[in-house]
Amino acid sequence: MPARKDTDASANVPSFYGAELRYKRESAGLTLDQLAEGSFRGVPFLSQIERGERRMPLDLARHVDAKLGTDGFFERRCEDARRARQSGYAEYFADVAEMEPFAETIEEWAPMLVPGLLQTPAYARAISRAAMPRAADETIETLVAARMGRAKLFERECPPDFWVVLDESVIRRPALPAPQMAELLEHIAAVVRRTRSILQIVPETTTAHALMMGMAKLMTFPDAPPLVYVESLHSGQLIDFPALVKEYRRSYDLLRAAALPPEASLALLDAAAEDYRNGKQRN
Repeated sequence: MPARKDTDASANVPSFYGAELRYKRESAGLTLDQLAEGSFRGVPFLSQIERGERRMPLDLARHVDAKLGTDGFFERRCEDARRARQSGYAEYFADVAEMEPFAETIEEWAPMLVPGLLQTPAYARAISRAAMPRAADETIETLVAARMGRAKLFERECPPDFWVVLDESVIRRPALPAPQMAELLEHIAAVVRRTRSILQIVPETTTAHALMMGMAKLMTFPDAPPLVYVESLHSGQLIDFPALVKEYRRSYDLLRAAALPPEASLALLDAAAEDYRNGKQRN
């Protein structure tokens, strides 16, 4: 049997705490399955933390401290690990931003806002400012730069397969002046066509359908289990529990069935962009 490869705990803060987690778990005589029990996290998630590939979220840190009797050690160190990660993202979104470049497929449902991977700087700036009206300009620009940086994954030789479903209200709501809205919609169409991605739009006239309660982002990876990310106003959650991931997969498939076909969706997007260009957008 080959020797186990230990994590280099000196590499970075997450690696240090990952190695510490494994040491304390093994000292307690627990398997990963036993440690994961009752945490709403799967074994692959814990394994990636132990290898320093993923930071430990606060809810899991509290669970681990209780399970291992570590007197709040991991909860207190969560902030250390967060500071070791890249800036420009909300704390709850940091893991998602780090995992996107490694995804094999990314599928998004956007009922209210254009997904970050498809935003223009003007749109990102407008919605960031609306959400944080008192933030310093430097803070807003940091957020915008980080969001634009995420979209660079589309410039790779083999970018992830991308499928996005938008609610029609996303392209109808004038979050920007008409010329900038036209640029936003033209940008979305250009990215979709250039990357051979798939865009679908759920018409405003559609009745009740799956996933009406909020956004969802599904990601698959070549060498790791699939994940789902959901977000509300000031929080977000990564889900890797297989049964829940399966439910979201089913709901997303039902949502796609309720949306317009890709060709019709692009035609609708192009028409909306033209309306903004010509000052004929709907009021």
